[in-house]
Amino acid sequence: MSEFKQVVKDGMSTIGKKIRRFFVVILLLGLVGGGVFLLVCNMTYSNGQRAGTLIKISNKGVVFKTYEGQLNLGGVSMDAQEGLSGNIWEFSVQKNDIYQQLQDLQGQKVKLYYRQKYKGMPWQGKTDYYVYRVDLVKQMQE
Repeated sequence: MSEFKQVVKDGMSTIGKKIRRFFVVILLLGLVGGGVFLLVCNMTYSNGQRAGTLIKISNKGVVFKTYEGQLNLGGVSMDAQEGLSGNIWEFSVQKNDIYQQLQDLQGQKVKLYYRQKYKGMPWQGKTDYYVYRVDLVKQMQE
């Protein structure tokens, strides 16, 4: 009977080690997968420039405060649900100094330089477009 108890005890110990190893492997795969996901999402998909009238720049969010803005690109677009609407481009700003510049230029024609990420994280901004530079567009005198 004692030998049987020892075999059961050894078997339970082996099963416990295998279960523990399984969960450690799952945890490591989750950490590596999460790291790769964050790395890929933060890669720059495209970059470019857009010009238009700066409509709005604000600091918003409940948990993560982010800088969000809207640029009127001019013209109108047709939407099946809403019909005709202005051609508005939404963007996010990560740096406080760019946010301050945009606040001073609200209502004026500006040129924004941006990077588009594959997927923005909630703490980075609401959109996937991140403005890193702003220039005031000089209008020609007629």
